[in-house]
Amino acid sequence: LGGGPGLGHGLRLFFQPAVAVQQVALGLGPEQALVLVLAVEVLQAAAQLGVSPHLVVAHAALESGWGKRNIRHRDGSDSYNLFGIKAGKEWTGKTADVLTTEYVNGKAVKKVERFRAYDNYGEAFADYARLLSNNNRYAGALNTGSNALAFARGLARGGYATDPAYAEKLASVAQRTSA
Repeated sequence: LGGGPGLGHGLRLFFQPAVAVQQVALGLGPEQALVLVLAVEVLQAAAQLGVSPHLVVAHAALESGWGKRNIRHRDGSDSYNLFGIKAGKEWTGKTADVLTTEYVNGKAVKKVERFRAYDNYGEAFADYARLLSNNNRYAGALNTGSNALAFARGLARGGYATDPAYAEKLASVAQRTSA
C-alpha cells in the first residue's frame, strides 16, 4: 500500500472502528491494522483498474478529505462512499443527500447532491472499480500504473469532478501517499 507516514495517519480516520478491532485482536499498531482492513479492497480495485494501489488510496483521500468529510446519511451514519460517487438516474441502491461544492462556469457553488451509499467499504471499492472500468469516459485513467498525473487527468477528462484543478489536486495527494 505504499506506506509513507501520511498514508497511515490520514487513512486511520476512515476506518477507525475496524482498525481498533484489528489492533486489539492482533496486537498491531494502527498503521499495520489499517493495512489489514484495507488491503484486499484496495488491491482488488487497483488491479481491476490497472493502477498502483496508492492511486486508489489517494483518490479516496482526496474525495473524503482524509476521512474528515465522509458522506453521511441524515442520521449521521456512514454511507461508506469514499470516492464521492454520485447517484445518477441509473443508480437503484441506497443514497445520501449532502451539501457539496460544484464548479459551474469556473465558480464554486454549494448545492445538495445525491450520492451512492453502501453497506460497507468492500461494496464501495467494488462499485468504484466497476464504475471506472465499465465507463468509456474514464478510459484515460485506466492502466496508468503508478503515473498519478495520467490517472488524475484521465478522471478529470472523463468528468469525474467539476473542479477545474481536480487533476492537479489528485496528483498532489498521490505523491504524498506514495512517499
